[in-house]
Amino acid sequence: MIMEKKILDYLQLSDEVEEDGREAQRLELEEEFSREGRSFYEVLSLRGIRVNRVDPGFISCSFKVPLRLTDRDRNLANGAIVNLVDEVGGALVQIQGLPPCVSVDMSIAFLSTAKLGEELEVTSRLLGERGRYKGTLVVVRNKRTGEVIAEGRHSLFGRQASKL
Repeated sequence: MIMEKKILDYLQLSDEVEEDGREAQRLELEEEFSREGRSFYEVLSLRGIRVNRVDPGFISCSFKVPLRLTDRDRNLANGAIVNLVDEVGGALVQIQGLPPCVSVDMSIAFLSTAKLGEELEVTSRLLGERGRYKGTLVVVRNKRTGEVIAEGRHSLFGRQASKL
């Protein structure tokens, strides 16, 4: 709840410093994100995701649907699902020491909904790679029931590691 209040304060635009110091709090929050080396976007969208397993060509994560990522009906927002597909699919193909791969194409099938507080399993599997082009398959499912919430194909383009 404290983080949500900080986020709401952060999102409110202000052209002048208010008497209660709210502008100073916003600046402190910006510094907190930059100290962690993460953006506001990453903290907002990925906070709470847990990596359960990493194998070559495979990642499995758990994620509990938080209030900040729900729509009016308290379902996980479609934009949040797209973000999970992008981030978990992209994480699978990143190579340490090289710039991040760039998303070229995403195709997502929204098959069901996830309610506030439900535990999700997000898996990403490498479909293949040809040169600098890679493809992943990301599946978001309800951990308790096994029901598939969404399935996405994610294509990325990036630099190759040097062979030297």
